[in-house]
Amino acid sequence: MKLAIVTACPSGIANSIIAAGLLEKAASELNWEAQIECQSSVIPVQALTEQQIEDADCIIIASNTEIDNSRFKGKKVYQSDISECLLDAKKYLQNAADNASPLTQITQLSSAAAASKKIVAVTACPTGVAHTFMAAAALEDKGKELGYQVKVETRGSVGAKNQLSAEDIKEADLVIIAADIEVDLARFDGKKLYKTSTGSALKKTEQEINKAFAEAPVYQHTANAANNSSDNQVQGSAVYKHLMTGVSHMLPLVVAGGLLIALSFVFGIEAFKEEGTLAAALMNIGGASAFALMVPVLAGFIAFSIADRPGLAPGLIGGMLASSTGAGFLGGIAAGFVAGYAAKFIADKVQLPDSMAALKPILIIPLAASLITGLVMIYIVGGPVSSVMAGLTEFLSSMGSANAVLLGILLGSMMCFDLGGPVNKTAYTFGVGLLASSSYLPMAAIMAAGMVPALGMGLATFLAKSKFISSEAEAGKASFVLGLCFISEGAIPFAAKDPMRVIPCCIAGGALTGGLSMLFGAQLMAPHGGLFVLLIPGAITPVLMYLAAIAAGTAVTGFSYAFLKRSEAKQLAAA
Repeated sequence: MKLAIVTACPSGIANSIIAAGLLEKAASELNWEAQIECQSSVIPVQALTEQQIEDADCIIIASNTEIDNSRFKGKKVYQSDISECLLDAKKYLQNAADNASPLTQITQLSSAAAASKKIVAVTACPTGVAHTFMAAAALEDKGKELGYQVKVETRGSVGAKNQLSAEDIKEADLVIIAADIEVDLARFDGKKLYKTSTGSALKKTEQEINKAFAEAPVYQHTANAANNSSDNQVQGSAVYKHLMTGVSHMLPLVVAGGLLIALSFVFGIEAFKEEGTLAAALMNIGGASAFALMVPVLAGFIAFSIADRPGLAPGLIGGMLASSTGAGFLGGIAAGFVAGYAAKFIADKVQLPDSMAALKPILIIPLAASLITGLVMIYIVGGPVSSVMAGLTEFLSSMGSANAVLLGILLGSMMCFDLGGPVNKTAYTFGVGLLASSSYLPMAAIMAAGMVPALGMGLATFLAKSKFISSEAEAGKASFVLGLCFISEGAIPFAAKDPMRVIPCCIAGGALTGGLSMLFGAQLMAPHGGLFVLLIPGAITPVLMYLAAIAAGTAVTGFSYAFLKRSEAKQLAAA
């Protein structure tokens, strides 16, 4: 006998917890399997999952307060006052199993544990495209499933949407920040706040929500509080988040600049050299202006992520020095971290009288941190890093076909390894940074390989329709469209369910595509947009060979997973 049990009392303390313990012990003595949802205000609530409800032979609700029973529609349910199970729990379970009947009266209320519980959340990822919105949808859907009121603000590539009002925040019982970049937390001062990544919010949604209610501390905002790592965040992930904050602010410049440069090539590869022409104007806007700002903005917002506003000026100055010394994007990254940590150190350690405190953020920190950053960049970092960048640029320009293919295979594999995770973003950041050095080959391989996982999963659902359930088939259609847009995350639903088959298939296809792209000498002027950048003449060259590389990788991923995928019937039989 499989039971799903809910215990609840008005306070969510004594009776609910005692009843849960007694019923668990009684089920064990009867050799019955019981999954128990104890609706409590003092311990984390482990809500019954859809699968547990589906598998249960009987649903038992022991409660003397109204709860939401709509999720049990169509199941055999026994409902009683919680006091009935306290005298003889074993006898109570046997009677409940004998007298359970199909649920007819539906009560759609928030559960005792979730009654009046409101969650507000913010999601943000470096590109502001896929993970931002997928994590938001996961939090909203799972939160509502668990009985909570949820509102999520998405900070995507088009700005903040569904913005949280002051009233939303005031009424919230919990704030969840699911972000891979830094976000301003000042408005959440005094609220219980939990930080996680978009990946965890997407893949382990219920676990993260329960953990948030159990562990979230009350947030106290200070000048640098938004940038301090939480107790459960290791320093390595903090460094990654600072880097991704810089990359996310740099990306619009790269996209706009790259496409404007490509447009200038429509008039001829060297047409921009003739002053006064439209081609020259486009090159001036895209190359001399947008691309010139890339490294300073990267450095500035890395520093901003570390030290808040006091870090922005020294970061921008350090980024300009990285550009002028030839240190490129590697120098910009170094400048951002030097400026950020210098500004943060000064802000934390330099104490001034109250009468002079106002001078600290507008005079002392910018001056001192800019001086430190500038001297470090000129006398320590600039020379060695510029040599490294020059060597890297020379290597990429002169490498033979064998080395190019190997680099393409490596970058393609990285793009498909974790579908938008740290490894994927590391390869992507490498390609974006090289655009500033006029190295367009790696970016082409990276974007081509990044399209393969989502395209491959869409192809697999078409090739082996009988092996996929209807929801997977629909996900496959969406995945294919996302793949065309260079959104690898479209493959995440498949990878989450069957990682040991999906990931190797994606890596194989991505490696092939990356290698072929480099072999064909494909160049890409813009770091995003997928196949839709083909609408811009000259953005991708050579077009046909580039498309062939993508098609080859997609075929490898799609056909291999279609072959390896176990049908739903076999999975159920094995289970």
